[in-house]
Amino acid sequence: MPDFDPATHRMVPTQHWFEDFVPGERFVIPSRTMTTGVFAAFQAASGDTHPIHYDVEYCRARGMPDQLAHGFQTLIHTVPGAGLFPFLVEDSLVGFLEQSSRFLKPVYAGDTIYPALEVTELVPGRTTGVVTLASTVFNQRRELVLQGSQKFLIRKRPR
Repeated sequence: MPDFDPATHRMVPTQHWFEDFVPGERFVIPSRTMTTGVFAAFQAASGDTHPIHYDVEYCRARGMPDQLAHGFQTLIHTVPGAGLFPFLVEDSLVGFLEQSSRFLKPVYAGDTIYPALEVTELVPGRTTGVVTLASTVFNQRRELVLQGSQKFLIRKRPR
């Protein structure tokens, strides 16, 4: 049996440094159906106890078809760790700098969402650079339900 090296045990064999990113590069995150289990897990983690997020009859009495997802419940599905991005920058990531988001349409229990990240801006520094990723979430009706951005500080390739 060959010698095992934990350093080579990676999801992605080649690392990205700041110079390797290009505008338009996309990182798709797997789709997810917003089941009542997802709602329950978010409620437990967030502590949000408003009935609009867990009481179907409360929602229906207000004209909604089902439980309404909290905006942050939709946002968390854009976490880069749900896709390949963080595996590409294991050696070059310095930190997560900021995120912003706009919630454009409601997401209900039973909806399937399709998150993705896309490189939109590269701002080089001396030894690092800022990579801006647009974050989007579409639903099964092809409607954009969330739009935002995330910024990361990434090291340049070592000399």
